Amino acid sequence: MQRLGLSERLAQLLQNRLVRQNLVLFFGGLVAGIGGFVYHAIAGRVLGPATYGQVAFLIAVYSVGTGPALILIVVLARYTAMLNARGDPGVRSLLARTVRLIAIPSLLFILLTALFARPIAAFEHLGSTIPILILGFSIALIWQVAIPRGILQGLQRFTALSLNLSLELLIRTAVVILLLKAGYAVSGAMAAVFVGLAFVFCLGLYSLRDHFRGIGTRVRLRVMAGFSLTAAAGIIGVQILYNQDVILAEHYLSSHDGGIYGGLNKIGTILFFLTLSVSQVLFPRVVEAVAKDQHPGRILLWSAGILTALGSGALLVFLVLPGLVVGVLFGPSFRDAIPLVFPVGVIGLALSLDNLLVQFFMAVHDRVFVPILALGVLVEGTLIFLFHARVGQVVADVLVALLGLLVLLSVRCYLLLPRLRPESVAEPQPALP
Repeated sequence: MQRLGLSERLAQLLQNRLVRQNLVLFFGGLVAGIGGFVYHAIAGRVLGPATYGQVAFLIAVYSVGTGPALILIVVLARYTAMLNARGDPGVRSLLARTVRLIAIPSLLFILLTALFARPIAAFEHLGSTIPILILGFSIALIWQVAIPRGILQGLQRFTALSLNLSLELLIRTAVVILLLKAGYAVSGAMAAVFVGLAFVFCLGLYSLRDHFRGIGTRVRLRVMAGFSLTAAAGIIGVQILYNQDVILAEHYLSSHDGGIYGGLNKIGTILFFLTLSVSQVLFPRVVEAVAKDQHPGRILLWSAGILTALGSGALLVFLVLPGLVVGVLFGPSFRDAIPLVFPVGVIGLALSLDNLLVQFFMAVHDRVFVPILALGVLVEGTLIFLFHARVGQVVADVLVALLGLLVLLSVRCYLLLPRLRPESVAEPQPALP
């Protein structure tokens, strides 16, 4: 009877729309994460440390270049969710006009890359400018890939979005194996990135093919400008939170301790990226709920519960098997990190919950969170500046800052929830007939 009751509860839980959406996107993100790890492992083993260092540099620059794409995804997801909640057939216009608009900076970026390819290659001791040129095309293309991804997220087509995210890394990994075997080295590694992006861009357009039929209303892109600034503040603020500690630790700690902290930071961000799908599902659901005058508090609580459950599983592994985690990821030379694996896991969970609340505030276009987030960034940096005698002290600095930020964001959320109305997400004149 007890087993039957547990089965019934599990079946009832799986019938929950929010849980199903989270599972779909979670598995897509998990496959993408594994694919990214395998890509680097293959490149490192085939190319060797010296040549792989060039690939690592180019991928790091590419990661920086994806920043505008992340902002664009959030902006388009929110606007699409608003159109979808009203039954507005403006998605076709939104897709076409945004593709044309983003094509302008994309082409300019490719031109700048071509102009500076030679000095960049010389600075990083690359034997050819071809990898730099491929990098420029890849960054320009990820800005285009962000358009169908943002619209899919806003339409809550999480199966198509999950497939898009996972196939990019699977294609990249398959292509890099072929190109490295063919002897293309660094150029081959970067060409694999471009091929993966090209494939999922076409896949994203295909996933939205039903919106190509008929005539939709013409949307006004200018109404998204104000929210773009809010989205940029939220996304950049969270990125600083999980990057500035590594930079400061490398500056203040010894080279050995700086390396240990860098490894710990990566372990913490595993938990952050593992639960990132929860905030991706939350965002359009909250926009839809507020636009339809349905209270979003339950969605936020369910999302926080799902995130905490996923994070707790990882935390349990960090608590019971910290040596195995460090050994598998970094090897025996990082054994000094073992006692701090669980605390950095808590940091990862706190960062995930902070990001969940930031995504919630962005969904309802609440700007008050921006100075709160800025304060969290400032406190984290200040604490590390003041207390950095050893690795454990830096871990404590970050943990205090992120937990304090979580408390402040939670208080703001508690005060905001009762006042949310459809006007909270409305933008002036979202579409023209």
